[in-house]
Amino acid sequence: MIALDAATFAPRTSPPRLPERVAARPRLTQRHPWLYPVAVRYHQARRRAAWLRSGTAWATRRPAPETTYRVKQHKSLLLRQLGQADMWLQHNKVTNLRLAAELVDGVVIRPGETFSFNKVVGNCTKRRGFVDGMKLSNGEAHAGVGGGICQLANLLVWMFMHSELTIVERSEHSFDPFPDNGRVLPWGVGCSIVWNYVDLVVRNDTDTTFVISTGIGRRYLEGELRTDTAPRRSYSVHARDEVFLRRRDGEVFRSNEIWRDVIDRRTGNRVGEELLKRNCALVKYVPVDVPVVDVI
Repeated sequence: MIALDAATFAPRTSPPRLPERVAARPRLTQRHPWLYPVAVRYHQARRRAAWLRSGTAWATRRPAPETTYRVKQHKSLLLRQLGQADMWLQHNKVTNLRLAAELVDGVVIRPGETFSFNKVVGNCTKRRGFVDGMKLSNGEAHAGVGGGICQLANLLVWMFMHSELTIVERSEHSFDPFPDNGRVLPWGVGCSIVWNYVDLVVRNDTDTTFVISTGIGRRYLEGELRTDTAPRRSYSVHARDEVFLRRRDGEVFRSNEIWRDVIDRRTGNRVGEELLKRNCALVKYVPVDVPVVDVI
């Protein structure tokens, strides 16, 4: 369990600054919300064209190798009270997760193949059985068809971070909507999904085959990543330099870095470390019992 207190936040030796992309003016669609649907259609068209031109070998559901070795197993609680969010959205989310998990379960990523969450799950429409759940988009939380499937993407990216798969594309949410409430994983390891242009994409650059298993249990969304050969390395993923930053206009941002230690499975020795991601997001709640630093 991650304790969110002053000890979590490492002291800094220099005055903190916001990344340039955060310190800059708000995006055009934030200043003119009526442009948002137009921007969505534009980005969807670009992604469809990119898929057609890519020539990528996409991972699909297919029979798995007879013998496999566990790389990473994880589960996440299905129902959580998030701020003032209505619990009916949480229950609907379970419906959406069940449909999406059935589509991801059994996907095999062979050497040279690429896994795309959007390619595998597809567009979450009412016609396909998806219902209104909570969506996070354009700086706000609201009800929308297919809402909640990001929890499945979060579970997958956490498992991928503990593997030798190469993360090609992963977009975090642009804002932090709720205070930490029983958080198990570090903040900033999640993943945003928007059909079809905001995706989770990983590529298998190894000579081994990976198998994904996902499903819904009584209380948890459950996942497992396996390979057809025994892994030589394991990984430990953690956050560094966690800090809340207050801009001159009063807006607060949360920032950290996600690192992973590389461990030799045979000896148990740490053989390296890798920076996976730098995160910075607008905070949509009032931080309590944590230091907030004014940025210059």
